[in-house]
Amino acid sequence: MGQPQAHERIQYIVEGGHRLSGTITPSGNKNAALPIVAAALLTDQRVELRNVPRIRDIEALVELIQSVGAEARWLGRNELEIRAANLRPADLDPDLCARIRASILLAGPMLARCGEIRLPPPGGDVIGRRRVDTHFLALEQLGAKITVDDAYHFTAEKLTGADVFLDEPSVTATENALCAAVYAEGTTILRNCASEPHVQDLAHFLNAMGASIEGIGSNVMTIHGGAKLGGTTHTIGTDHIEVGSLIGLAAVTKSEITIKDAGVEHLRATLMGFERLGIRCEIRGNDLHIPADQEMRVQDDFGGHIPIISDQPWPAFPADTMSIAIVTATQCEGVVMMFEKMFESRMFFVDKLIAMGARIVLCDPHRAIVAGPSKMRGARLESPDIRAGMAMLIDAMCAEGTSTINNAQQIERGYERIDERLNAMGAKITRVPART
Repeated sequence: MGQPQAHERIQYIVEGGHRLSGTITPSGNKNAALPIVAAALLTDQRVELRNVPRIRDIEALVELIQSVGAEARWLGRNELEIRAANLRPADLDPDLCARIRASILLAGPMLARCGEIRLPPPGGDVIGRRRVDTHFLALEQLGAKITVDDAYHFTAEKLTGADVFLDEPSVTATENALCAAVYAEGTTILRNCASEPHVQDLAHFLNAMGASIEGIGSNVMTIHGGAKLGGTTHTIGTDHIEVGSLIGLAAVTKSEITIKDAGVEHLRATLMGFERLGIRCEIRGNDLHIPADQEMRVQDDFGGHIPIISDQPWPAFPADTMSIAIVTATQCEGVVMMFEKMFESRMFFVDKLIAMGARIVLCDPHRAIVAGPSKMRGARLESPDIRAGMAMLIDAMCAEGTSTINNAQQIERGYERIDERLNAMGAKITRVPART
């Protein structure tokens, strides 16, 4: 189906200044699909997943689960069938693991099914240090032994339920702990756990397989382990980060668009953050409508003080939407401080925005002051990670002239055929090479 090759270099050539119009449906949540694909290894029965985003990270994880004996095949563009009847604790391909951080999500399921996994260090975005300690601490409390040399070697003769306190509400550590706990004998209480929509989606998927998880959506979950898990059919939820990206895109290009099936129940913090920038959205059932006539004026704090938009663990403003909010703020009247608390390298892409005309002061690795509106001009750019790449694409679409975005395969790790879908609404994005 015209999937990109693993090491293919992709370029987007973007002609700025075009307004978009129409309706767009966001993809399934990448950060839900990845742990759910991994968790499908917990049963030897058939699992069918729907609304799976057909993106690079998913394709790489599918290759990884096939390498340990799982059968996986695409039933349609976004439908994936998995059956893990004959798993083996084989060494994972270091090159595949280096491509995606999600490879670490195999630790919990493989420990549960095989009692062992040897995992090369995971890759992914270069957005700062991303600890794996929380994974180790949680799995150790459930009975795993972990040794580290040039890889992480997990073993467990038996997994046993425990009262586990995570030292930080890590999303992927929570997901690994959930997968191990549903297989463990006895009850596990998981405290200070992450509660993002993708974590909730995984927990609902596990329950559909026969697990017993209570407290979904909170920071304390109780897992009654030991039940035999069976097959199921599950639909991946909407990607709320892609919805946030589309809100920012509509605002800066002064476009009127409707986002279908937007998963509005998960958007409260996102909508609140954009409202601080003078951008309002209309909720219409489960759809989101963004009018073209946005105020685009930063809402000062009481007393006229400069407002701060900061990311925090769920249910606060999502870290993955921060890059989008920064580029959106460059087109809003007023001054705002953007405070990225989660990753110390995520803001380093703002120098590219400054080169395009943005007025941004990078105070330190975590804080930037943005003054707008700024007139942006086309430039030659390099995408460092998924979200910064999408922010650059948004900036290029509102800039005067033509921009070239190199390393655009990073964008395609998280956004399915985004160039085609935006072009259908009036954008002018040329992908090099073109899809076959």
